[in-house]
Amino acid sequence: MSHPLYPHLFAPLDLGFTTLKNRVLMGSMHTGLEEGKDGLEALARYFAERAKGGVGLMVTGGVAPNRQGWLSPFGAKMSNRSEAQKHRRVTDAVHAEDGKICLQILHAGRYGKHPFAVAPSALRAPISPIRPWTMSGRLVRATIQDFAASAALAREAGYDGVELMGSEGYLINEFIAPRTNKRTDAWGGSFENRIRFPLEIMRAVREKAGKDFIVIFRVSMLDLVEEGSTWDEVVALAKALEKAGANIINTGIGWHEARVPTIATLVPRGAYTWVTKKLMGEVSIPLITTNRINTPEKAEAILADGAADMVSMARPLLADPYFVKKAYERRPTEINTCIACNQACLDHVFAGKEASCLVNPQACRPMNVAPVITDRSLPVAVVGGGPAGMSCALELAQRGRRVVLFDASDTLGGQFNLAKRIPGKEEFHETLRYFRVMLDKHSVEIRLNTVATAELLLQEGYGQVVLSTGIKPRIPNIEGINHSKVVLYTDVLQGRVHVGEKVAVIGAGGIGFDVSVFLSEPVQEHADVAVYQEFWGIDTSYQNRGGITKPSPEKSPREIWLLQRSKGKIGDKLGKTTGWAHRLTLKARGVHMMGNVLYQRIDDAGLHLLIDGKEERLLPVDHVVICAGQEPMRALHEPLEAAGVPVYLIGGAREAGELDAQRAIREGLEVAMKLS
Repeated sequence: MSHPLYPHLFAPLDLGFTTLKNRVLMGSMHTGLEEGKDGLEALARYFAERAKGGVGLMVTGGVAPNRQGWLSPFGAKMSNRSEAQKHRRVTDAVHAEDGKICLQILHAGRYGKHPFAVAPSALRAPISPIRPWTMSGRLVRATIQDFAASAALAREAGYDGVELMGSEGYLINEFIAPRTNKRTDAWGGSFENRIRFPLEIMRAVREKAGKDFIVIFRVSMLDLVEEGSTWDEVVALAKALEKAGANIINTGIGWHEARVPTIATLVPRGAYTWVTKKLMGEVSIPLITTNRINTPEKAEAILADGAADMVSMARPLLADPYFVKKAYERRPTEINTCIACNQACLDHVFAGKEASCLVNPQACRPMNVAPVITDRSLPVAVVGGGPAGMSCALELAQRGRRVVLFDASDTLGGQFNLAKRIPGKEEFHETLRYFRVMLDKHSVEIRLNTVATAELLLQEGYGQVVLSTGIKPRIPNIEGINHSKVVLYTDVLQGRVHVGEKVAVIGAGGIGFDVSVFLSEPVQEHADVAVYQEFWGIDTSYQNRGGITKPSPEKSPREIWLLQRSKGKIGDKLGKTTGWAHRLTLKARGVHMMGNVLYQRIDDAGLHLLIDGKEERLLPVDHVVICAGQEPMRALHEPLEAAGVPVYLIGGAREAGELDAQRAIREGLEVAMKLS
C-alpha cells in the first residue's frame, strides 16, 4: 500500500540483492567525529539515531583509501584491518536499528591539506596553499588497488556498500576534467584516457567487494568550473560506470573552488534537480539527486516529476534525525527543518571543529548538562520569545516543567522575524513554524503582547526566571546621529521607513550585509530558480564545459555604500562557506564596499567620511542605516535577583555582540537542562 502523503518517497527501491525501504539517502557529510576523541563511538550513536529515524540508506563522511588521500593530516582512512575492525561499532549500531550504511571512499587529491597531497597534475587549487605532487603511473595503479582494498575492508567492517567520491573536485574528478588533468600518458589527454582512472577503480572495487555489495558512484554532473566536463562526457561516463558495475549513480554538484553557491540558503530548493533529470533514461540504474532538498514535500515532488529515483539529504538529517519517521507518520510540521545556514555544520568542519547544527545543537553530540537542584513544582517564566527563549521553553516543557513564555510583541520569533525578510533567508520561516508547533504540542502557555514586569513575575510566583529579552541596536557616537536621514536596521527590515535611492549602511557585519542584500534586491521573487541560474551564470543548456556561462545579474535599484571602520576585507568575519557568496552578490549588484573609514558627521548634505585616514569624502545619501552592533536588554535582571528569584540570562540578553542564533538556541537548551 502506498503512503497517502508521500507515495514516491516511501516506495521501496529494489537493487536486486537488497531492497531499500524508502527513497531517502542520507548523503555524505563530514562531521569531525571521525577523527575526534571516542569519535567512532560518537559516530555510531549519530548514525544509529538516523537509522532509528527511518532513513533508507546512509553514507558516511569521506574516508581516505590511503595516506595520500587524507583530507588533513591523520584524517580518517580505511587501509588496514585494524581500522576496519574499529568501524564495526558503527555498522553494528546501524544494523541494530534496521538501517543500511555505506562508507564513502574519498581521495582528497589536490584538496588535501598535508605534504603528501597528490593529483594527476601538479596544479595548486585556488582554495589551497599546497601544490600537490604529480602522480606517477605506478602510483596511479597503486591508488586504484587502494580503492578496491578499502572497499573490501569496508565490507569486512560490516558496511552494506561504498560510495566512490568522483565529484566536487576531489582526485577522481581531477582525472576526469581537462581543468586539472594535463597528463600526456595513458591517464590523460583524450576523454577515454581521462575516464580510465574512475572506470578502473569501479571495476576493481566490484571485483574485490563482490556482486552483492552496494556500490554508489558519485558523478560530477555539473562541475561549475571552466574546463570541466561536457554534458556528452557526463552521459558517456555514467553509461560506462553502469557497465563497469555501479549499482547507483549519485549526483555531485560544483567543485569546492567553484564561484557558484550550491548549498547555501540563498540557493532555491531543488535548484539542481534539473541536471539529474537530464540524465534520467540514459542509464538503467537508479539516479540520486541532491542539494537543497529539505522538506518531504519537495522530495516527493522531485520524485513524482521523474527527476530522480532517490533524493539525497545530509544537513536536513543533521537538523532532525527523525525527519523520515515524522514524514512517514504524517507529522511533517514537527520536522526541525534545515535552514542551510552552514554556520554550525560546514563552517565548523572547515575550521577543524566538530559539526553541530544551528537549529539542533545536539546534532552530533548530545549535551550532558548537570541539573540545578530546584523546586520543580513551581512554574518557570521565560521572558522573550526569540530563538533562545523558544528553545529554552520547549526543552523545559519536554522535560515536564510547567512553562509560561512571555513576549511583548504580537508574535514569537524575535530577531528571526527580521532575518526571514532577507532575500535568501526565507528558510527562517521554517524554524519559526517548528517552534510554534512544538510549543503548542507540549502545552507551553504563551502570553503575547505582554510586558513581563518584575512586579508581575513576583506576583505570579515563578520558581525561576529565564531572561531571553534579546538586544537593541547600538547607536554609534557620530555627530548628527539624530538627523532625520538616520534610520535603524530594525525599522528598515520591518518596513517602517521608505528608504531612498542613495543609502549608506554603517557596519559591515552580518546585519550590514543582510540589510545591503535587502535594499539591493532587484527581483522580489528571489526563490525563483531561473533568476538564480541567470544571476550566477549556470548554463542549463549545457553548451559550455562545466555548465557555466557568463553571469547576468541585475543591478541594485539603489546606490548603496556598505561601510566598515576596520581595515581588511569587507565582511571578513562572515561564515567561511557562505561569506564569499554574499560578497559576490553585492559586488555583482554594484554595491560599493569600503573599509577603513571614519564617520565624521551626518548632515543635510549626507554622510561625511575620512577614508584611510587622509581622504575626505561626502556620500550624498538620502538615508544612513545603522548596523553598528547591538546591546543587551536585561532591565529585569537586577530587581528579580534583589527579590531572591533565580535568574538565568541567555541569548542576546546575556551577550549581544554580533547576532548569533546558533549560540542563542544552544544556551536556551543548556539552561533548560540545568533547570530540569
